[in-house]
Amino acid sequence: MEIPQGFPEITFPEGNEFSLERWQLGKKLFFEKRLSNKNSVSCASCHQPGLAFSDKVAFSIGEENRTGRSNAPSLTNIAYHPYFTRAGGVPTLEMQVLVPIQEHDEFNTNIVDLAEKLKAIPEYAHAARVAYNRELDPFVITRAIANFERSLISGNSSFDQYAYRGNEQILNAAEKNGLKLFYSEKTNCAQCHGGFNFSNYEFKNNGLYEVYADSGRKRLTKLPADEALFKVPSLRNVALTAPYMHDGSFQTLEEVISHYNKGGHPHINKSELIKPLYLSEKEQADLVAFLKSLTDLEFITNSNFRE
Repeated sequence: MEIPQGFPEITFPEGNEFSLERWQLGKKLFFEKRLSNKNSVSCASCHQPGLAFSDKVAFSIGEENRTGRSNAPSLTNIAYHPYFTRAGGVPTLEMQVLVPIQEHDEFNTNIVDLAEKLKAIPEYAHAARVAYNRELDPFVITRAIANFERSLISGNSSFDQYAYRGNEQILNAAEKNGLKLFYSEKTNCAQCHGGFNFSNYEFKNNGLYEVYADSGRKRLTKLPADEALFKVPSLRNVALTAPYMHDGSFQTLEEVISHYNKGGHPHINKSELIKPLYLSEKEQADLVAFLKSLTDLEFITNSNFRE
């Protein structure tokens, strides 16, 4: 649980403070396919460690080969997010654990039945007593997985070594130029993707379509002003998390930069920040180079986060 330089401390909620025993139980549950109704899907099925805990397809595959409804986001630094899911409808990480469990397209079960199934396994029954001093129940399942997920801290990319540790040589000329562009008024990238985690966590429309199949945050609020708004994702390890956007419609970072360079499509709720950038091909390539410098190889190879 070392906190990287430039990062704030992690807040663990009362009753789910960090402990090694809770973390170990949460890790085991994260990779446990018996969390799903037919024992075929785990959290790690859609949040793969080698992909910065994201997936490589537009929509992840759940039980009986059903496809999900939105692109699986990375869990990189998820401990710092103020709310969860792309529409922001879940206020805590513990509550978020319930979403895939009950979703028909994901685990296709319910937390009560799942607790009954897992507490019959002696290893889990014992671990629950040690970690939380109670039998394995919905409280334990949600708390333990959230406890593990809060440890998924990534802060040792080339950018971090350059920006926080003074390694002037680690970024090349293209990456440094891309960094300047990223933080410039010419692109305004940092207006949404600022801070240590490269996100302001706000809900924005980026002009991806004129008409959206997914209503975004409006699905929760019913407000026209929230039509096709989605939570701004973190850009950490973004080179590993393709495909991009809420629906996985872009396969490469080059496509993403090209979209923003063109200014997106018209939409009534499109952010005023989304407008043509008039970047040259070299400037676009430099921005991509900078985004790739946000990759933390230590994070994705850390054996603590592997099954």
